[in-house]
Amino acid sequence: MSRIREFPLPDLGEGLTEGEILKWLVQVGDTVELNQPIVEVETAKAAVEIPAKWAGQVTSIFHPEGSTVEVGTPIIAIDTEPGAGPATAAPSAAALAAVAVAPEEGMVEPGLIGGPAPGGRTAVLVGYGPKTTVAKRRPRAATGTAPAVPIAPPPAPAATPAAATPAAAPARPAGVLAKPPVRKLARDLGVDLTILVGSGPQGSITRDDVESARTAPVAQGGEQRIPVKGVRKLTAENMVASAFTAPHVTEFLTVDVTRSVRALDRLRATPEWREVRISPLLLAAKAVLLAIKRYPLVNSTWAETEIVVKDQVNLGIAAATERGLVVPNIKDAGRLTLRELADAMTALVQTAKAGRTTPADLTGGTFSITNVGVFGVDTGTPILPPGEAAILVFGAIRDMPWVHKGKIKVRSVTTLGLSFDHRIIDGELGSKFLRDVGAFLTDPEAALLARG
Repeated sequence: MSRIREFPLPDLGEGLTEGEILKWLVQVGDTVELNQPIVEVETAKAAVEIPAKWAGQVTSIFHPEGSTVEVGTPIIAIDTEPGAGPATAAPSAAALAAVAVAPEEGMVEPGLIGGPAPGGRTAVLVGYGPKTTVAKRRPRAATGTAPAVPIAPPPAPAATPAAATPAAAPARPAGVLAKPPVRKLARDLGVDLTILVGSGPQGSITRDDVESARTAPVAQGGEQRIPVKGVRKLTAENMVASAFTAPHVTEFLTVDVTRSVRALDRLRATPEWREVRISPLLLAAKAVLLAIKRYPLVNSTWAETEIVVKDQVNLGIAAATERGLVVPNIKDAGRLTLRELADAMTALVQTAKAGRTTPADLTGGTFSITNVGVFGVDTGTPILPPGEAAILVFGAIRDMPWVHKGKIKVRSVTTLGLSFDHRIIDGELGSKFLRDVGAFLTDPEAALLARG
């Protein structure tokens, strides 16, 4: 077995076929340990760190940051016996594919563009590679065999670049070193590569260089183009599928949450909770979990010929991140105590903000909450995550005049919204569920004492 081992991009779960290399955590020449994170990759689900399959020394990195790579394509080569002297390795699939890069894709560093991996399904630390398939390659130039059509002599080059007509395809900027994915990003964003100074290897232009240029002032009448990919692309597909599949109904309820606000203040003052990050969203989540116990049909999914009622609540919390909206979920949240629920919600949101949510945490949700109140918004009509029967929107808490015990007083008030799949939840059930959530938030201590 060769001591130079090529590591293909693994299947990161849920049938994903490609990933974008966000950041290399190692460089050529670095010594790596087994399971050491070597690269950060973004898929349509999340950004994840991939660990090394072997210990050794990095000999090649086939794709720069910003590249989109198919599952099964080699991304890095590691010498597993770096102390055994010089190693002679056969040409890699990545190196062979580099020769076949189409000219219009631009100048590239030798050996950095990977080709398809050989067939086979390989177990890896974070999943499995693709099934055996025929490797796909770009069309190669004609070899010594007879051509299928006569080859005409090439036309004489134009005397000057100005001779090109407006209809001609734009020529590749001379002297610009950038990978095809970076060039495509630049085209999408309208960034001129010829005016950029590359920060990558050998002065190559990276994705970050293009992204930074995008933030520069744009001339009047210009436009900005943002590629739709990764998390944003998956979110868009899911929202369209849900909006045009499940008949949505949304109901609203405005409630006095003054006692909830005071209960949280008392909780924060106790020694056990002083270091815990808590917000009104915690009590909204607890209210949902208790209401689902009374109305389990809310925690279900439509399966065409039947309604599947879930036996546990995988509670999704919508989180806005730099890569788009994600809804990771807390598995079996109904079994957690209030403190455990608080810790789980804090960890979930922090992980999502850092872009470290795993694909497993983004699947399997059964009921979700979206908190638009953090943006100062009163309420909304949220779209159901695919496969879920209901979603609660939690609005901003405001001090407002409110009739309390027969007198008008200033109270803390918020508006709840509940969107639900009308194939599963009728108006009566949706109304009762929302009423119970509101009742809990009106007097959480009494509800907790009554229900546990």
